[in-house]
Amino acid sequence: MSGLRTWWTGRSPAAGTAVMATGIVSAGLHLIGAEVLSLAALALASAAWVLLGIGFVRRLVLDRGRWAAEARSPAALTAAAATAVLASRLATLGPHPLAEALLALAAVLWAVLLPIVVRHWRSRMPGAVFLCCVATQGLVVSAAALAAAEHRAWLAHTALVLFWPGLLLYAFALPRFDARQVLEGPGDHWIAGGALAISALAGADLLAAGDTGGLYLWNDDDRDALRTMTVLLLALCLTAYVLLLVAEVVRPRLRYDQLRWATIFPLGMTAAATLSVGTAVGVPWLRGPGRVLVWVAVAGWLWVAAGTVTDAVRTARAGSGGVRSRAPR
Repeated sequence: MSGLRTWWTGRSPAAGTAVMATGIVSAGLHLIGAEVLSLAALALASAAWVLLGIGFVRRLVLDRGRWAAEARSPAALTAAAATAVLASRLATLGPHPLAEALLALAAVLWAVLLPIVVRHWRSRMPGAVFLCCVATQGLVVSAAALAAAEHRAWLAHTALVLFWPGLLLYAFALPRFDARQVLEGPGDHWIAGGALAISALAGADLLAAGDTGGLYLWNDDDRDALRTMTVLLLALCLTAYVLLLVAEVVRPRLRYDQLRWATIFPLGMTAAATLSVGTAVGVPWLRGPGRVLVWVAVAGWLWVAAGTVTDAVRTARAGSGGVRSRAPR
C-alpha cells in the first residue's frame, strides 16, 4: 500500500484530465444511447474526482507551498474543468442539486485559479495553456445543461456571457502555445483542439437551451450569430483533430504518459461536440461520424487506462520492494 500511496501522492494537477476524459466519454456514450457504459464511466469519473479532491484539499491545508506552486501552472485549471464536466453530465440525470453544487464549486475554482494561472503565462507553453478556455467553456456547458433541465433563463444568459470571453481566452493563449508540441508533446498538446471542441459543444448547448421549455432565449440575430460561430468552431475542431492525428502518425509517441489523458479528453469532446452540434443546427448526418468518434475515444480511453494501471502497479511494487529491503533481518 505504501508504494501505491507514493504513486498517488505523486500525481500532478494534470491528473485532473483523467476525470475530464472519463466524464466526457460518459457524456458521449450517453448521447449515442450506450447508457450502461455511460453510467459506468460516470461512476469512475466521480470516484476519481473525489480522490483528486481529497488530495487538492490536503495540499491546501497541509502543504501550502506545493499547493501554491501547482496553482501557478496551467494544469491547475483541470480542477475547475473536471468539476464542470462532471456537473454537466450529472445535469442530464436529475434530480439536480448535486449538479448545481458542482457547478457552483467549479465557478469558485475558476474564479480563484484563472487569474493566478494567467499571471504566470510565458512564451512557448505546452497545450495546457488552453485550459483557460476549457475551464471557462466547461462552465458554459454546465450552466446551459442545467438551464435546459430546469428551465432557468438566467442560467442560460449567464452562460452566454461567459461563452464569448472563453473564445477570447483561446485567442490570447494561442500565441503562447509552443507549436513544436504538435510533433513533440507527450499528450497535452491535444488540448489545443479540445478547447475548440468544448467551445463548439458550449454553442450547441446554448442553442438547445434556447429551444427548451418554451424559454425562447435568443432573438433571430443572436441565434444566427451563435449558430454561425458554433458551426465554425466545429469545423475548426475537426480540422485540428485531423492535423493532430496526422502529427501522431508522422511522429508516433506510443510510450505511456500521464498527459495522455489530456489526449483522450479532446477525442471524447470532439465526439460529443459533433453529435450535439448536429442536433442543435439540424444536420442529422453528423450523427454517423459522431458515433464513430465516440468509439475512437472509448478505445483511446481503454489504452490510457491500461497504461495508468500498469504504471501504478509498477510503482507500487517498486515502493514495496524498497520498504522490504530496508526492513531489519
